[in-house]
Amino acid sequence: MIAIIDYKAGNLTSVVKTLSYLGAREMEVTQDPAVVAGAAKVVLPGVGHFQATSLLLELGLTDAVRESVVKGAWFLGICVGLQWLFEGSTEAPSIAGLGHFKGTCERFPALFDGVELKSPHVGWNSLEKVRMDSRLMRGVESGGFVYYTHSWRAPVIHATAAVTEYGGEFSGVVEKDNVMGVQFHPEKSSVVGLQVLKNFLEL
Repeated sequence: MIAIIDYKAGNLTSVVKTLSYLGAREMEVTQDPAVVAGAAKVVLPGVGHFQATSLLLELGLTDAVRESVVKGAWFLGICVGLQWLFEGSTEAPSIAGLGHFKGTCERFPALFDGVELKSPHVGWNSLEKVRMDSRLMRGVESGGFVYYTHSWRAPVIHATAAVTEYGGEFSGVVEKDNVMGVQFHPEKSSVVGLQVLKNFLEL
């Protein structure tokens, strides 16, 4: 069963529709920690402000995710869901992330190479340096385009499975063992996005 976490900040309808289109049958949109802890796969969608992730702690979902990951469940964070995997974000400094990955998400710089950088970063951009051993990115080559909409970005770390260039490199995809995240919206990213979600369903 796939648990899709509802913390009032996710693009739930689009994610559920896309997963259904790809053949997922057993899905439950939930705020129940017991459902999350017992699921074989967990998806954390997200749009908007990092502050919204505070509800995960309040509802006991942070510990439920930790429990499920330790048990070996596959986890996929989308957009803010990827950022939550890190220690936190300067968007809401008082709110702790899961801390599965070291580092803090930061806003895009106002200037890059002496030129004004527009923020948010909205639209299509390419994934580069795709890690060949990535299970989530199987069948996706460097240069594939995906759809972004965000003002904060995750740093490039050891678990980065693909980067995107905008005001410097940031993590477009992270993956280590059974924990994965994508900064882009796969449900809006055409062929590449469908491949990524298909790969996740087939794990």
